Amino acid sequence: MSTSTKLKIHNFSAGPCILPEEVLHKAAGSMIDFEGSGLSIIEMSHRSKPFEAVMANARSLVKELLGAPEHYEVVFLGGGASLGFHLVPMNYMRNGGKAAYANTGEWAGRAIKESVLVGETTVVATSEDKNFSYIPKGFDIPTDVDYFHFTSNNTIFGTQYKAFPRSSAPMICDMSSDIFSRPVNVADFALIYAGAQKNMGPAGATMYLMDPEKLGKTGRKLSPILNLQNHASKDSMYNTPPVYAVYVTMLTLEWLKRLGGVAEIEKRNAEKASLLYSTIDKLPVFQGTTAVEDRSAMNPTFVMKDTALEPVFDALWKEAGISGIRGHRSVGGYRASMYNALPLESVKVLVDVMEEFAKKNG
Repeated sequence: MSTSTKLKIHNFSAGPCILPEEVLHKAAGSMIDFEGSGLSIIEMSHRSKPFEAVMANARSLVKELLGAPEHYEVVFLGGGASLGFHLVPMNYMRNGGKAAYANTGEWAGRAIKESVLVGETTVVATSEDKNFSYIPKGFDIPTDVDYFHFTSNNTIFGTQYKAFPRSSAPMICDMSSDIFSRPVNVADFALIYAGAQKNMGPAGATMYLMDPEKLGKTGRKLSPILNLQNHASKDSMYNTPPVYAVYVTMLTLEWLKRLGGVAEIEKRNAEKASLLYSTIDKLPVFQGTTAVEDRSAMNPTFVMKDTALEPVFDALWKEAGISGIRGHRSVGGYRASMYNALPLESVKVLVDVMEEFAKKNG
């Protein structure tokens, strides 16, 4: 993104996050007139042919970009991944059954709390002992559980699974903050779900990518609105979907496809992460907060060794047009979220600010 464009803020927000500029322009135009129809995209019926085409394209792009098996289904729902935390045990835990979870931070913890409400829930791995600053490894997953759930990337604490666990039980993953950022073998998972507001689109939609053969086995009667099998059978149109969020998600996925897909964006994300982490490591005034081998490519976190200098640093990055890098209160310091649409230029601006600060205050 050129600094001469209208969007000159370098947006490191953890979410809702930066979206591609070309997507924003097209989405803005469609808010007034969708493809010459004379109607806004948010005015037309979700049962109309134009929007049915949007939904079908969005669902198809999810499978294409992630290389999902043909029989997998895609559903877009409202309620955020937080609703997904409850939908998972309702749809995958048998009556009288049990589930296994890994706890690597705030959102994994919330998923566990929802599972406990439904049935027996075992935490088989946790990094809570060190304030979630690492990813647990080498843990055993029971063979008699109905599913194993984990969170692939942790936005608050800045950790990320670099290799996914293996389980004989169906695997379910909340990929809200790193979906489409790297290749995934979808066939390894019974369900992948993700809020749109990180790498896919605006807040308001959650994507569920699932193997329909793993559904309908709980023995419990579900409300239709909580039944993923029902939503899949209705092509994600059982009730009025989050129309605008699905539409902008479709535009973002089209942008990603034109760019070269997930393999290409993984290379770009790696370049951004390498640049920022190398800067953190070489400047003595800064310090990373997570285990080096578990550092997130999406949400690098770091602190200043002398916190008294934070106001000076804050003034510098704000003057440079940087937004959204203050860390979560659980960690403090700084978090520079670098989702797919964040250009390398923005990372270079942040690195320049960090180096200027270190030169004057190191």
